Amino acid sequence: MAVQEHNDFVNVGKEETAIGKRQSLDPKKYLSLDGNSLTIADLVRLGKGLFNIKLTTEAEGKINEAREVIETIIKENRVVYGVNTGFGKFAHMLIPKDKLIVERTRMLLALRINVLAKGYSGVSMETVQAMVKAFNASCLSWVPEKGTVGASGDLAPLAHLTLGLMGEGRMWSPQRGWDDAKTVLECHGLTPLVLKPKEGIGLINGTQMMSSLAAEAVERAVGVARQADIIAALSLEALRGTTKAFHSDVHAVRPHPGQIEVALRLRSLLHSDVFPSQISGKVRQVHGVSNDTIAFVKSILTTELNSATDNPLVFAERGETISGGNFHGEYPAKALDYLAIGVHELASMSERRTERLVNPSLSELPAFLVQDGGLNSGFMIAHCTAAALVSESKALCHPSSVDSLSTSAATEDHVSMGGWAARKALRVVEHVEQVLAIELLAACQALEFLRPLKSTTPLEKVHELVRTVVRPWDHDRQMSPDIEAAHTLLREEKVWEAARPYMDQYRDRLGLKPLPLDD
Repeated sequence: MAVQEHNDFVNVGKEETAIGKRQSLDPKKYLSLDGNSLTIADLVRLGKGLFNIKLTTEAEGKINEAREVIETIIKENRVVYGVNTGFGKFAHMLIPKDKLIVERTRMLLALRINVLAKGYSGVSMETVQAMVKAFNASCLSWVPEKGTVGASGDLAPLAHLTLGLMGEGRMWSPQRGWDDAKTVLECHGLTPLVLKPKEGIGLINGTQMMSSLAAEAVERAVGVARQADIIAALSLEALRGTTKAFHSDVHAVRPHPGQIEVALRLRSLLHSDVFPSQISGKVRQVHGVSNDTIAFVKSILTTELNSATDNPLVFAERGETISGGNFHGEYPAKALDYLAIGVHELASMSERRTERLVNPSLSELPAFLVQDGGLNSGFMIAHCTAAALVSESKALCHPSSVDSLSTSAATEDHVSMGGWAARKALRVVEHVEQVLAIELLAACQALEFLRPLKSTTPLEKVHELVRTVVRPWDHDRQMSPDIEAAHTLLREEKVWEAARPYMDQYRDRLGLKPLPLDD
């Protein structure tokens, strides 16, 4: 789901995002949603506008069956929470049938459709198909990024999602830009939603805001973590380190998957198992646990993306509705706090390597990686920038999910703060990318002082890649464009693409499987 900030708002759209490889939209490509098999990578691709969506036949059947239960409840005048009552503290108040048009919360569109596709929400097929049409036409509502406590899900953000679909508030489309929601819908031949019984709460309960932000954070964390290993290897080469610390036997006796994988990646980049290293012997352990953290969070989030988080839930097979707490955001909130802590370590280690590169007493290279020091300051301030980002991230790593404020007149007596956990995690991931971009530039600059000696083939390919967007640092100039260019390489995973074929060749020599396309 493409998520971008705009005057403190999150816009669900396909305007801008740079996660993973860029592709162009093929309007004939569809991703089928069934509520059970959406992956994090798929959700990010949907956000980038790479696919239209459609419901599977099975999902349509489940939606219709659940809706029949709701229609029966209304026909029989039974009082059921969220169907023909108010919400939260107003649950005891019966609402007349003609007042059941509830303007409530909304969420990120594709993920909300996937949840509805599970068939436990009781929302009508007409409403779900209207949401699918809006998605495929890229009619996308304003969604505020702040204001959710993650208790009954992301009520306020999801309400804004639904508000636009109802023709209220503001909406964006490629043809109209930002405009009145009703105007945007009409421009695309779409009719504003008129909500039926149960559909108000059915569209606003759930963890889709925090989960969609989490999907972006996890996808970017995967990309930056594997590229961190490549950048660390570049720094090791520039510092003329050796690689015995990456020997496979060392890691076989402490067999954490991430640690073993990082050591293997570093061996594949440095092509040696045999010589002692006293410079970066801790890289594979710290990078390794970051990888394992990301994998754990990815597992939690994948389950969450395909979970029924509505309330009450409709079990069509026995014609029953049950109120529960699946909307609570504690699972993604706790996982996102863990993600921030785990991925931050990549930046913490990177900043220390950059310090070693720019410090002549440790690197035996020119001070701050520039000739004519004093006249030129070289990478002095770039390292300060990295240190500032690392320090800021330390504060952001304080877990938000340990906090709770009672809301909704104590109906929500414990909240998850998952929305803030998601936004913090995303900010930390961005800081990690920026800190590693600075190290990438510094390591490539350090290699310039070791010429005409050459590094390994994969690392030389990475150096060549960087030099296509940033020239060597021979005298002081504005550095922010260089850092932004290196950051873009990392966001688009170009560093990974440059080194990966040679890493696969190394694995092939060992009889190991090639690296997966989507880790």
